[in-house]
Amino acid sequence: MSELAHASVVELGRLLEAKKVSALELAQHFLARIEATRELNAYLDVRPEATLAQARAADARRARGESGPLLGVPVAHKDIFVTREWASTAASKMLAGYMSPFDATVVDNLKRAGMVCLGKLNCDEFAMGSSNENSAYGNVLNPWDEKAVPGGSSGGSSAAVAARIAPAATATDTGGSIREPAAFAGVTGTKPTYGRPSRWGMIAFASSLDTAGLMTQTAEDAALVFNAMLGFDPKDSTSVERPPEDFTRHLNDGVRGLRIGVPKEFFGAGLAPDVDAAVRAALGEYEKLGARLVEISLPNAHLGIPVYYVIAPAEASSNLARYDGVRYGHRARDFSDLTDMIKKSRAEGFGAEVKRRILIGTYVLSHGYYDAYFIKAMRVRRLIAQDFQRAFAHCDLIAGPVTTSVAFEFGEKAADPVAMYLADLYTVPGSLAGIPSMSLPCGFGAKGRPVGLQLMANHFEEAKMLGAAHAYQCATDWHRRVPAGY
Repeated sequence: MSELAHASVVELGRLLEAKKVSALELAQHFLARIEATRELNAYLDVRPEATLAQARAADARRARGESGPLLGVPVAHKDIFVTREWASTAASKMLAGYMSPFDATVVDNLKRAGMVCLGKLNCDEFAMGSSNENSAYGNVLNPWDEKAVPGGSSGGSSAAVAARIAPAATATDTGGSIREPAAFAGVTGTKPTYGRPSRWGMIAFASSLDTAGLMTQTAEDAALVFNAMLGFDPKDSTSVERPPEDFTRHLNDGVRGLRIGVPKEFFGAGLAPDVDAAVRAALGEYEKLGARLVEISLPNAHLGIPVYYVIAPAEASSNLARYDGVRYGHRARDFSDLTDMIKKSRAEGFGAEVKRRILIGTYVLSHGYYDAYFIKAMRVRRLIAQDFQRAFAHCDLIAGPVTTSVAFEFGEKAADPVAMYLADLYTVPGSLAGIPSMSLPCGFGAKGRPVGLQLMANHFEEAKMLGAAHAYQCATDWHRRVPAGY
């Protein structure tokens, strides 16, 4: 049965279709692995009775003659998506034990496709962080090296897929929170175009940036799950209405003649030599497969970090104002009046990083600083987006490193917020531009820790990007490597 855990979503779907395994057997198998790997702290809420009920329902649907590539396949959800049957806490004391009366649209879409939920995954509190050290419920360990961070904020999602305790996991990306942990944990992490996935039922951090995506073993898996997960949602005002499409349609096209842009700004000082070597080897592999490398420039990319850390905290300050202890969420036990209750509830409920970002955001939105900081950041954001559009006039995809280094160790950057923020140097520009992007395992660096290759495409060209990723994964086996013991 151990081979079931190492099977991809596509492979599990075929086994279910051929009746070689049932959804109930799959659910039981993964629940047993989750229990045996509790030291990773990847899961925050596991409720076997709810999982097994969904698995039995999937088997019943197949017994009635229904079919589908995802029917009965397990999935786990980042604890940023609200769920009716599992607690939705955003890894924060502020929402400890909160049970949502509804499912997020992303969760509901996958449930309707027949996917079976294994539970809720740990993350940085309110998705704020690059290392998963900000969770109120403890760090997630990296299965490749337990001294190393699994990346953030979707560290639970990356660790779960890397350790094969979930074949697929939902995740969210605001400034790199899918791609960076995917690179650190050696899995495939994919962020679609902003507006493709519904944000309804996603606990908000920065509304103009938050994007739902996936952690999977392969690009092929991501394409298949996106077919069910993505689509217009009238309940989300930022959802883009487009005709339904098959994200698997370019998987077998190959990359011959494809122009891959390589930003010169991504290979300068600050990029670790081991990451540089692995990424350049991956680009060389694309050349062998028939793609053509084109040097491009993203001249404003270096401004991504300061722009992001003005805009994202400003939006967080606004979104998190709702957690006041009045309607739901944590409420302080002892207080003298309403103002005191709100102050104490927020002081007790939020962690240090969340408080830091709320304070920064409130400051840049305040009278006298709004024009100087927020408006200026929005203007530079437009310049960054325009750089990408100019680049795509000369190439089909853009490729480069995901992170400046392999996974760093717990505590290494915790005392230096700026050093932590710089971990997102190569991912933030794509988030600000709202373009689809992904991380592919492409080798190993220092201490045997994984390295990721970043691919970026123009708006709504996920299928092209996934096709190029699949071609690379057909020619290499980095995505098939599993940490020792898992």
